[in-house]
Amino acid sequence: MKITIIGAGHMGRAIAWGLAEGSQVSAKDITCTAQTAGTLQKVQMKGHHDIVALRDNIQAVQEADLILLCVKPWAIEGVVREILPALKLEKQVILSVAAGITFEQLEAYLGTSSAALFRLIPNTAIEVKQSMTLVAARHASPAQTEQVLALFRELGQAILIDEAHLEAATALASCGTALAMRYMRASVEAGVELGLRPDLAQELVAQTLKGAAELLQFNQTHPEEEIDKVTTPGGYTIRGLNAMEHAGFSSAVIQGLKACVAK
Repeated sequence: MKITIIGAGHMGRAIAWGLAEGSQVSAKDITCTAQTAGTLQKVQMKGHHDIVALRDNIQAVQEADLILLCVKPWAIEGVVREILPALKLEKQVILSVAAGITFEQLEAYLGTSSAALFRLIPNTAIEVKQSMTLVAARHASPAQTEQVLALFRELGQAILIDEAHLEAATALASCGTALAMRYMRASVEAGVELGLRPDLAQELVAQTLKGAAELLQFNQTHPEEEIDKVTTPGGYTIRGLNAMEHAGFSSAVIQGLKACVAK
């Protein structure tokens, strides 16, 4: 299997490195493209010398089985128009990570409504192989779908979702990373105000959130059930929770996530 990643920026590079370190595809069968020599040099850093780095998108897609469009949404149409003459859509699979670019738009750019297409929404934790990657499929066979899921499960978790729910899931799984970081930042600031060193406060907060997530995944419980375990009558935790709710914490989180997908 040969994979071409068009757009070797932060996300494209992280995907290439993760796949090269996995078991599904060899590094020499991964090709990355970028517009600048500097970006291409970064692709082959950290021991990834076998990844092919090219500036020519047309050359890069000719022998590819999977073509991953990893460019900004505003650049998708131009890239597709550029590579279209070299594509063999009867046997190649097109994957897009451009948020907001629908299957209907991709088909319009490609000039066909029968190509095997995937929309992917990874998050930035893909850099450490802990992404929650959303996968939507169109005109793809079960084998193609499973192949894509298997690839991205080597970079964290990957779930199949219908396109209609992709935006809502993106708010939680992709935008949610920033919202979680904002909570962490606020917690660290509170820790410093309470007298802790910033580095110690950050270590405490990061491990606490990691542990909280592990509890939910391991126990398969509702968050409120885990909250009850640490909340005692008249204790520290309930006072903190009530103060946060009084300040509008839950409402702010809900409104923030809804705003992520507001038209």
